[in-house]
Amino acid sequence: MYPEYLVAPMRAELTNAGFEELTTAEEVDQAIKSEGTVFVVVNSVCGCAAANARPAAKLAAANAKHPDKLVTVFAGMEKDAVDRARAFMMPFPPSSPAMALFKDGKLVHMIERHQIEGRPAQMIAENLVGAFEQYC
Repeated sequence: MYPEYLVAPMRAELTNAGFEELTTAEEVDQAIKSEGTVFVVVNSVCGCAAANARPAAKLAAANAKHPDKLVTVFAGMEKDAVDRARAFMMPFPPSSPAMALFKDGKLVHMIERHQIEGRPAQMIAENLVGAFEQYC
């Protein structure tokens, strides 16, 4: 677990952009199992989350066509919420940062850490926008 003062600005980067912070397994269940589309960002303290994942998520979420719900869980903090979100992302192995799009409770698009590292935020956002255009 990281000190809250350390992660607060990283949380705020997404919550200020309209993402809802999920902190319990029950909140994750309720969000992902809901009708419609849900975009989940597994946030983290790593450099690729700061330089690539969070900026890409914000860019994609600003697209005209976007998911019904934008949510985030924070790796290394609320373990139960993160574990539950990752369970929905199976068969993909746990990674952070990571991004997943669900439609009516089913995983329809996934971006893992290895697809985030070393890629510009704009490229990742374009991938996400393509998925949003297809599924939302």
